[in-house]
Amino acid sequence: MDYKKELEDLISTVINENGSDLHLGAGRVPAIRLSGELIFLVKHQVFTQEDMMGVLGEVLEKQKVDAFMKNQEVDFSYDFHGKARLRGNAFFQKGLISMAFRLVPKVKTLKELNLPPILADLARKKQGFFLVVGPVGQGKSTTLSAMVNLINNEKACNIITIEDPIEHVYIPNKSIISQREVGIDTKDFHIALRSVFREDVNVIMIGEMRTPETMATAVTAAETGHLVLSTLHTNNAAQTIDRIIDSFPGDQQDQIRVQLSSSLLGIFSQRLLPRIAGGLIPAYELLLNNNAVSNLIREKRTHEINVVIETGSESGMIDLNHSLTELVRSGEISIENAYQYSLNPKGLKRMI
Repeated sequence: MDYKKELEDLISTVINENGSDLHLGAGRVPAIRLSGELIFLVKHQVFTQEDMMGVLGEVLEKQKVDAFMKNQEVDFSYDFHGKARLRGNAFFQKGLISMAFRLVPKVKTLKELNLPPILADLARKKQGFFLVVGPVGQGKSTTLSAMVNLINNEKACNIITIEDPIEHVYIPNKSIISQREVGIDTKDFHIALRSVFREDVNVIMIGEMRTPETMATAVTAAETGHLVLSTLHTNNAAQTIDRIIDSFPGDQQDQIRVQLSSSLLGIFSQRLLPRIAGGLIPAYELLLNNNAVSNLIREKRTHEINVVIETGSESGMIDLNHSLTELVRSGEISIENAYQYSLNPKGLKRMI
């Protein structure tokens, strides 16, 4: 088997079908994800373990293959002739190799992504800590890329991204953009983040907040005059704040609580829903930090944040149920999907 051709034919299928993901594994046929649904390519031959090793050799350098065999999992990115970029993960299951590829969309504008204009205002801030949160595969990185590129196209800034792996590739316009990949350009997120203080940086984009050390340094960076953008795998704003604070030892939680209350710009939570006309469209929640929110964080009353969001539309906040209701009324999504993705279905029922 010509493994390179086989892989690229499958990637071409994902692109041509407007798919988002490609799944390969020993002992089964390939599968692609279209509009959120997993489709098996039943006419394709079943991949063997030898085939998977062959594909692995096409996407990883020998050093990374050796590391994969030792660690049994690895993240990577793959450039498809400059036309598309994919992020991937290889792993073992039942002793056999599997791989998951995600097609990284080209950098789009906030408008093209159907995201609220207020995100542009937040991207234009000089300093502060802004998080995009949500489950895996809900477009968090794509949203951040649109914000980073807006800065790149509007302002002369020094932007440094720290990613694992690099997903969206930016073309510098008015800004300097340095993209650092963990494992290639730096050992880990925390080391790279500590270094930015000596690199005359204006904007820092961290692909994912994985450790308390990274979170603490990011918050400090936001306090000291930098705009810090990042993601977390959490469901909503209140849970995000609790998750950050709870990741620290008890004797450090009061300090991070105070720092977060003053440095936080906002938290944007998003979900990608199946569109009636085909494809996906985001529904979202936006928390903006103000005196009331800052007090709730400091006073350990984060359970009240949802009420602040629900009543804060005049200040620019967006409630998830309100976003879902608008999508239903505009004919973009079905009522059934709105209920499925709502975190408060009873509240949604009163609105629709």
